[in-house]
Amino acid sequence: MSGAAGVNIWRQPAQVWAVAFACVIAFMGIGLVDPILPAIAESLQASPVETELLFTSYLVVTGLAMLFTSWISSRIGTKATLLVGLGLIVVFALLCALSGSVDAVIGFRAGWGLGNALFISTALATIVGAASGGSAAAIILYEAALGLGIAVGPLLGGILGEISWRGPFFGVVGLMAIAFIAVTVLLRGADEKRVPVPLSAPFRALRQPALAVLAVAALFYNIGFFVLLAYSPFPLKFGAMGIGLTFFGWGVALAVTSVWVAPVLLRRLPRSTAMMLVLPLLALDLFAAAIVVGSPAALVACIIVGGLLLGLMNTILTESVMEATDLPRSVASSAYSAVRFLGGAAAPPIAAALAAAFGASVPFVFAGISVLISALTILIGRGALARIDGHEADAAEEAVAVLMGDAG
Repeated sequence: MSGAAGVNIWRQPAQVWAVAFACVIAFMGIGLVDPILPAIAESLQASPVETELLFTSYLVVTGLAMLFTSWISSRIGTKATLLVGLGLIVVFALLCALSGSVDAVIGFRAGWGLGNALFISTALATIVGAASGGSAAAIILYEAALGLGIAVGPLLGGILGEISWRGPFFGVVGLMAIAFIAVTVLLRGADEKRVPVPLSAPFRALRQPALAVLAVAALFYNIGFFVLLAYSPFPLKFGAMGIGLTFFGWGVALAVTSVWVAPVLLRRLPRSTAMMLVLPLLALDLFAAAIVVGSPAALVACIIVGGLLLGLMNTILTESVMEATDLPRSVASSAYSAVRFLGGAAAPPIAAALAAAFGASVPFVFAGISVLISALTILIGRGALARIDGHEADAAEEAVAVLMGDAG
């Protein structure tokens, strides 16, 4: 990213800003519903397990769709893929806002996940192709949009959630509609000729030992990620604004380490070593959360520390995927992301069920053990990962890694 030194990244064509704005809104969707989970449970008379399925339906569909987005976009073009994705998000966010039952919201969140997968799978390529100042400047813009979206999503969800649990969904409808119009009017020249990608490519990719090891490690890591994100609002017992502010801090911490700290760490340590350092620290943080779950202030501290560690792992893991095989990076990322999101999809309802059966601390223990399994997977499979420690990813490759790995 140092390649952007001396380049004014803020002087960009209007079409770049249109896609970057849409990226911010898309990534806001990751944490937008977090502050309103307790309110949805109360208003729609839903159990915590049912409420957590809002994450599950979204992540299952996003993950499965990732297996097919490269096939779709290589045939209909980037602009069409972006607009279909944005249009689906607008429609399904509106349906969520108008829903009268938790089952309906769960179903419509699945449609939202499909739209998000289509959009984020092509947004970075569009920005890189249209930005002035080279790929490094485009990457900085994209990462800034990603970090801003992850941080602002919970905050906006908290503000609008104080009015009604429907408020955040209506907010997304308005913002995404603006993004849709902006991309329609301003995005030109994005539909260059593409080479069709075989439908089977991501499935074949998972036969590669290195990619399989990283995908399994990411699956268990993502359980820890989404227990922290999706379950924590319940034991905090804050209102929507309090939860929103807590996860705004979490998002800022995640963005800072992902964009600035992880590259510094990786200049000093091999990628596999860095993962085996950060994963046990994350597990310790989750075990600490289990111990202090009855103290809101201490739990908030664990959530923020978790954000710092999650930001490191997101970048390290996804960069590793980029270097693990000779496969096209979009194919490797799609296969990896699909498996990873399955862990995220399973974690929230399992956590809620464990809390109901055994107490509020047990989900964090479950998350910590899952993260340790992730570390053990890297340790056992390190022989297959020798390649990731011997390659330096260039700036464009690092950005693709962040795109696919942090989309969930």
